[in-house]
Amino acid sequence: MFIAFAVVGILLALALTASAFADITRAEQVVASLSKLGVPDSWFLPLGLVKIAGALGLVIGLWVPFLGVAAAIGVVLYFIGALITHLRVKDYAVAPVVGLMLTGVAALVLRLAFA
Repeated sequence: MFIAFAVVGILLALALTASAFADITRAEQVVASLSKLGVPDSWFLPLGLVKIAGALGLVIGLWVPFLGVAAAIGVVLYFIGALITHLRVKDYAVAPVVGLMLTGVAALVLRLAFA
């Protein structure tokens, strides 16, 4: 189970890091998407930093189990919020959000199974 958590956790951490980089650097596609959702420009950096915190928590969670659990819970809650934000404005292009949320759920289940 630990190897499964390590693989899922590291892949999720990489995806979160890439997404955070796009938020922080205000990639054109991210700006367009978040603007459509009504997210203020001032939130780009904090949202990116939250993703980086989740990524770090998942990686450190390889050695500190409770931190891995907390990070996975945080990632799941983050993407539940993202899903609600998309649905609130009737934007149904939610496949990436749902995919990352479910990957977070998998990381959480695997971390709990090993802890």
